[in-house]
Amino acid sequence: MARQPRYVLPGHPQHVIQRGNNKDVIFCAEEDYRFYLEALSDACERFGASVHSYVLMTNHVHLLVTPHAEDSLGRVMQSLGRKYVQYFNYQYQRTGTLWEGRYKATLLDTDAYLLTCYRYIELNPVRAGMVPGPGDYPWSSYGTNALGCVDELVTPHPLYLRLGRDDGERQVTYRGLFRRHVAPEDLDAIREATNKAWVLGNDQFRARIEALTARRSTPSDRGGDRRSARYRTREGV
Repeated sequence: MARQPRYVLPGHPQHVIQRGNNKDVIFCAEEDYRFYLEALSDACERFGASVHSYVLMTNHVHLLVTPHAEDSLGRVMQSLGRKYVQYFNYQYQRTGTLWEGRYKATLLDTDAYLLTCYRYIELNPVRAGMVPGPGDYPWSSYGTNALGCVDELVTPHPLYLRLGRDDGERQVTYRGLFRRHVAPEDLDAIREATNKAWVLGNDQFRARIEALTARRSTPSDRGGDRRSARYRTREGV
């Protein structure tokens, strides 16, 4: 069966995940993280995309990206993926694939999910038990968005800019968002939409995307209520 094209609308942010094959590590040393970020920055400048938030975990990455053309995101990820694989294989004298298939991405409703997705991404190391707080992890955009550290890769989204009248005020407001963790229902919604490449948003937003793309934005109901207690018990969900 042919793969459905991803939902892409220029100017609308996307949450992107790319994982190492078989959950293998994709970063082994500081220079690996730095090379990846430099390659990502170069690809975004070349193909027209803005990164608002990111985290580089040991075996996968999360990005919050706005593509500026219909093919921007695909070209960014293709260029980045190839360049980093060549670097990694040479660096560690290995061959073969590094990535677990195609990257996963979801088009998201800016008003409803953008700042939640910022937090979802930058809290990954905390949820994984790697650090006590997001500011303790060096390979994310939290230092820029919350603390004002210089990172030329990061472009503030207009909604982020509305958090305050200047950089200092925005950073204070942004840090305040991290006083609580992302709600479990939001975690589930972000994960499911991204892993299954559906649109992340409310009914009105999804209806608008369907009208623009002439495609369904959510899966059709099949096989009964897959969220029912009976189904979860039978399937071990």
